[in-house]
Parts: sequence; structure tokens; C-alpha cells
Amino acid sequence: MWAGALLIVLAACAPPPAVQSDDIARLSAAISGLGPEVDPREAERAARLAYAQSHDLALAYRITDPPLVHNSKVNMGLKQRGLCWHWAEDMAKGLRAAQFRTLSVRRAIANADNPFRIDHSTALITARGGAMQDGIVLDPWREGGRLFWSPVAEDQAYDWQPRQQVLARRYDLVPIVPAP
Repeated sequence: MWAGALLIVLAACAPPPAVQSDDIARLSAAISGLGPEVDPREAERAARLAYAQSHDLALAYRITDPPLVHNSKVNMGLKQRGLCWHWAEDMAKGLRAAQFRTLSVRRAIANADNPFRIDHSTALITARGGAMQDGIVLDPWREGGRLFWSPVAEDQAYDWQPRQQVLARRYDLVPIVPAP
């Protein structure tokens, strides 16, 4: 019995699993498929970076629990970071630092208009100039540090909306239009 309990405790403290090269290849192919203008080398670099950042952030946030349990620890002050918006912010920041020429990094929020569900934030990648709905969700929060990715339109769990639009509605912000 004690051996089983020890195994569970040690497994909970284990770092996230190593990324497999076929995972990177699948994401790279999906990013390349965002449009003919996407540079395949950039797609491969973005895929590697997304997986590496998911792993590194899980270590930095000291993820040892499922996402909602970790959220509770952050909200109680027991952990400093690891809410979904932290993952989204840090993922987007890291991807933007790569200064892709043929890809754009965006942010999105789901459930903002549903009082029965908690908001969820993520990073997205699109072909430069492409529509958000044609992009790919890059969500390391959802599986506790293991990168979940999916085309936006195929994500069955969330109905993503552009972050800026959600925040504008929430805070009744009026876009600033420059004077002519």
C-alpha cells in the first residue's frame, strides 16, 4: 500500500513528458497547412517552440496537479503563476519573440459570455493576415503542461473569440480612432 502511495506522490512531482518528434512534425504540418504563404521552416520552428515552451512553462509554474487544482493554488497564493491567461500570455510572448515573417500570434478567450463557465484564454497561431478562425489553438494549460493544439474551428471544447473584442465588451471600451 505504501509503495503505491509513494508512486503516486512521485508521479505527481515528475516533470512533463518529453516531446516526441512526431508530435512536432504533426503540428508543423498543420501550421504549414494554414496557407501557401507559410514558410515551412517557420512552421517547424513555431511547432518546436510551442512544445518547448509548454514544457518549460510547466516546470517554471511547478505544475503537479490538474489545471483547476493548480488554479486554486494560484488563487490561494500557494503558487505564483499557472492560470490559463498566464500560459497564454507567456506562450504568445515567446512565439512573438521569434519574429515570424509568415505567421501571426494572437490571443483568444472562450466562455466570456457564459455565466456558468470560467473564462479560458489561449494563444493562437495563424498565417500572417489570416483569420483567427482559420488558425490553430496552442493551449498548454488544458492538459497541465502538455501542449494541446487543434484548428480553432475544430476545437470542440471552446468557442474562441478574439481577446481584444472580449475585453472591449467586458470593459465597455471604445476603440480609439486617430484623427484625420
